[in-house]
Amino acid sequence: MSLMVSTPADAERRRRLRVMRGVALSLLILAAVIFVATLRLDHSGIWGYVNTGAEAAMVGALADWFAVTALFRHPLGLPIPHTAIIPKRKNEIGRNLQEFVTENFLTEEIARERLAAAHVADRVGTWLGMPANRHRAMVEVVRVSRAGLGRLSDDEVRGIVEDFLLPRLASEPIAPIAGTLLQGIVDEQTHRGLVDLGLEQLHTWLAENPGTFAAVIGERAPWWSPPWVDDKVIHWSYSQVLHWLEDIRSDHHHPARQAFDDLLKRLARDLQTDPQVMERAETLKERLLTHPQVPVTAVGLWQSFKASLLHAMDDESSYFWTRGDELLAHAGQHLREDQVWRGRLEARLAELVSFVVNTYGHELAEVISVTVDRWDGKEAAERIELHVGRDLQFIRINGTIVGALAGLVIHGIATAIS
Repeated sequence: MSLMVSTPADAERRRRLRVMRGVALSLLILAAVIFVATLRLDHSGIWGYVNTGAEAAMVGALADWFAVTALFRHPLGLPIPHTAIIPKRKNEIGRNLQEFVTENFLTEEIARERLAAAHVADRVGTWLGMPANRHRAMVEVVRVSRAGLGRLSDDEVRGIVEDFLLPRLASEPIAPIAGTLLQGIVDEQTHRGLVDLGLEQLHTWLAENPGTFAAVIGERAPWWSPPWVDDKVIHWSYSQVLHWLEDIRSDHHHPARQAFDDLLKRLARDLQTDPQVMERAETLKERLLTHPQVPVTAVGLWQSFKASLLHAMDDESSYFWTRGDELLAHAGQHLREDQVWRGRLEARLAELVSFVVNTYGHELAEVISVTVDRWDGKEAAERIELHVGRDLQFIRINGTIVGALAGLVIHGIATAIS
């Protein structure tokens, strides 16, 4: 796999590497010039020190040049054993690096320790406390949501409904599930709000449409009854219905409510135990799911939901944006002020990180060795040298300087002994 995709940063790294190579080579040439220039001078005095120091500097510079070069290529192109280490042993280096990362980074203890030290919950709460940050978060939510909605076409929605949802619903018995759900709703009185809403809407409609009520009842009056009698009966019936609805609305223990609750309880029980009712429910479900209009209606609902959501996303004054900002602000406040919230979030994050590390840590680290195995050896060496080669040139520079100092010390010792 080719790695040498040049970037402006690579060009700068290459320039700095050339500069440091030039500095290291210049020191080697300087040492060689000094060595040659002082070779025939009197070595019994100061020039002996200079000549020996220059000689040792050349030896140190050449030795470190060989060591640095041998990492990436054969020095002078000669196939000397144990040179061009990275191109030849890149796969082994990749596996060793994988083991190092796995043993020293991808462990549960280290992951939990670093997560606890990061104080993620407190930082998130503080970050969400700033309106600009909440707006940025909402912008990202809108961007991701819009991208997701754009990728899901109407044909795909229709395919999901026809190929997955409807067959799945058809294979599941609906009666026991509906019975259990209905029984829970009745036992917890969850349906009271819906009943109150229905009664209120029905009472409002009747109060605003007395003529419609009179017309419906009048159509069923006997042909032989006088009109004034019909009017009396209709007016009395209208008043009684309004009073009856008001009584039901105001009295949660009204017999009509009790009768309705008893009906729902019986229906819930029959849906779970009565074979005939269960069969009828399954038949009704099958008729509904096999009706050709169901997928069309589902796609239509999806289109309406999608259009409404996209429109709300475009308007930052919409309920979508306002409510989203409120929820983020609420979450940020709790994370800053509520220790229980912070503890719960950090505990969940720690569990998640531990699960990922313990379950997928080896696979994550394996990306290193797999990627290195796919690299070309020569290009891998060039890429690594581009990133670390400049620092390695300091080894050559230090080798030249240390070699010169070592030469001076050795010459001084030799002079003292002689």
